Amino acid sequence: MLTYEDFEKVDMRVGKIIKVERNEKARKPSYKMWIDLGEELGIRQSSGQYCDNYTPEDLVNQLVICVVNFPPKRIAGFKSEVLVLGAKDQEGNVVFLKPERPVPLGERIF
Repeated sequence: MLTYEDFEKVDMRVGKIIKVERNEKARKPSYKMWIDLGEELGIRQSSGQYCDNYTPEDLVNQLVICVVNFPPKRIAGFKSEVLVLGAKDQEGNVVFLKPERPVPLGERIF
């Protein structure tokens, strides 16, 4: 079983997607995203296979939930610094988790 102390180690924050580009180097259709996580954390990058449910225009200015304390990874030549959280729909494509109302950027999820 996971303890509450274990859960607290996962640093999840609210961010706003401010820029999206296709990652042309990826084997599968993917996006490169820049996410504003507020004054404390700044802008971080993320990469993922979200092309089936979202266009770049759909994503810009969307609030999302990100894990910010995983180590960075290189994905198809792009440094991915945060993990954007989502769930798979019936077709197996990612649907982002996001707040139902506006909240400050960088706000911690608990």
